[in-house]
Amino acid sequence: MFTDEQWARIEPLLPSNVGRPARPFGEHRRVVDGMAYRYRTGIPWRDLPVEVFGPWQTVWKRHRRYAQDGTWDRILTEILAQADAAGTIDWKISVDATISRAHQHATNTTRPDQDTGASSNHKNLASNGGEPAGHGIGRSRGGLTTTIHRAVDGKGRPLANIVSGGQRNDGVMLAEVLADIDVPRVGAGRPRTRPDAVLADKAYATGVNREMLRERSIRAVIPEKSSQINARKKRGSNGGRPPAFDAELYKDRNVVERSFSWSKQWRGLATRYDKLAITYRAGVTLNAILNWLQRLGDTP
Repeated sequence: MFTDEQWARIEPLLPSNVGRPARPFGEHRRVVDGMAYRYRTGIPWRDLPVEVFGPWQTVWKRHRRYAQDGTWDRILTEILAQADAAGTIDWKISVDATISRAHQHATNTTRPDQDTGASSNHKNLASNGGEPAGHGIGRSRGGLTTTIHRAVDGKGRPLANIVSGGQRNDGVMLAEVLADIDVPRVGAGRPRTRPDAVLADKAYATGVNREMLRERSIRAVIPEKSSQINARKKRGSNGGRPPAFDAELYKDRNVVERSFSWSKQWRGLATRYDKLAITYRAGVTLNAILNWLQRLGDTP
C-alpha cells in the first residue's frame, strides 16, 4: 500500500513505546499496510492474511489505538504543514458531504433515540474518546447511514474530515468543517485556519453560512437556491441585491466529488463496517494521508 518513499515520510511520525514497560511496537510497516489493505478490500479484520500482515488482532488493536490517540490526525497535520510551507496547498477550498451505507455489522450497537447527529472529528478526540453518542449512524432515506463531511483544497486533496449521522444536513455542518481546518506553520506563526474562498453547492446556501463566511473574510462561491431567488424577487426593491457569485470559479467545485470517488475505491469506506465512528473516521484519515502522499508534487 505504501511505496518506500511514502513510508519514509510517515514512519518517523508513528508512535513508539520503546523504553516503556509495555512490549515495543514491531513491524510497523506490515501492520499499517494491513490497516490500509482491510479498508481497501472491505474484508473483516479476522480475514486479514496472517502470512502477510501478521495476527489480525495486532492490526486491529493498533488501528484502534491510533484512532483513539489521534495518531493519523497528527500525521495528516504534519503532511499539511509541510505542503503549506512548500506553497502547494490551493486555499480555494471545496466543501461537500457523501453518504455511506452502514452494514449490519456496524449497526448492532446500542444507539440512543436522539443525538445520532453528533459528529466525530480530530478536535474532540481528547474528550469522550471522540466517539459521538450515536456512533455517527443515523437514519436517512437510505436507511442507517453515515455521512462524511469533507473540505478539500483546489486540487481535491483532503484538509478536513468529519463523520456524522446520515440524517445530518450538509449545510449546518459548514462551520464545523471549517473549524476542523488547522494547518500549523513549519516555522513561527499561528496555524492557517482561514481559506481564501469556499466553494459549495446549494445545500450550503443559507444566510447563516454566508454571514459566517463574511465575518471571517472568506469569499463565498455558493449559488442561490431557486426558492431564495423567487422570494427575493417577490419583495422587489426590498429584496436587496443577489449575493455575489463567481460562476467561473464554481466550475472547480467538482474536485471534492472526485475526492469522494477516489476515497470510495476503498470498499471499507464506501460501506461502513466499523461499529465505532472514530475507527471508521481513522480509516477515512488514513485514506486522506495516502491521497496526499501520492500527490505531494501537485502545485496550486
